[in-house]
Amino acid sequence: MRGHLTLTASAYDDGRTYLSQQSFRAPLHLSKPHEDAGALVVNIVNPTAGIFDGDCIELAAEAESRASVILTTPSASRVYRSRSGGPARVFQKFTARSGSHLEFFPEPFIPQAGARYQQQTELHVEGSGTLLYFDWLSPGRVASGEVFQYAELLWDLDVWCDGVLAARERYRLSPEDDSLESMLRISPQAHYLGCFFLGAPSLPVESLEALNSPEAYLGFGPLKTGGYTIKAICRDSLSARRVLQDLRRLLYTALEKPMPTLGRYL
Repeated sequence: MRGHLTLTASAYDDGRTYLSQQSFRAPLHLSKPHEDAGALVVNIVNPTAGIFDGDCIELAAEAESRASVILTTPSASRVYRSRSGGPARVFQKFTARSGSHLEFFPEPFIPQAGARYQQQTELHVEGSGTLLYFDWLSPGRVASGEVFQYAELLWDLDVWCDGVLAARERYRLSPEDDSLESMLRISPQAHYLGCFFLGAPSLPVESLEALNSPEAYLGFGPLKTGGYTIKAICRDSLSARRVLQDLRRLLYTALEKPMPTLGRYL
């Protein structure tokens, strides 16, 4: 199946954000957007069971000047066992124009036993724009006993700030080699969190360091230009959600913006 989602968020003269362009095709769908803390919240829905080998999905989202938009998912994303031996593929691009704010905040990604998956991501921020990007990778269907039983995950990510390549990540995860070793040192059911905080004036260093605990190991640092990256390995899903909750609150405080709750966090 080949699916796509393309959207552009623009701003009215009074500052309110609206979707000036949108296009989507199964397995992706948009729910009705709503306003939260001055931002437009858009839920990206997959009404099917999940993603299968051979599926190819393209997602492109852009926030134009003065627009403020949050892209999120109401439930976890799942990729299923590869029947053909080939992967499922997702290509995604997020762009924050000067003076805009864009956040991508998904629920956890759950790779099931035997799954093969490739994800390519581009993040672009211009001028005074800000962009918050989150990743949440679970070890699998823990309740069903599927823990780190997927076949292979490939993650490619490039960050561009004002047209300059600020960061590039490439990693492969597979239980067949030692690529999971760092997570397993924290917990046999470890969850991985990734965040890029782009266009931010500063990072709340002391507050971020305080998030470290026996349940979560967190690290962070500046990019070559234009922002910061933050990573965490958490003991389980509950500790991962707590870290995400605290992390979002800290980053929105640093941006001096009210934090949209998305109907999940107080």
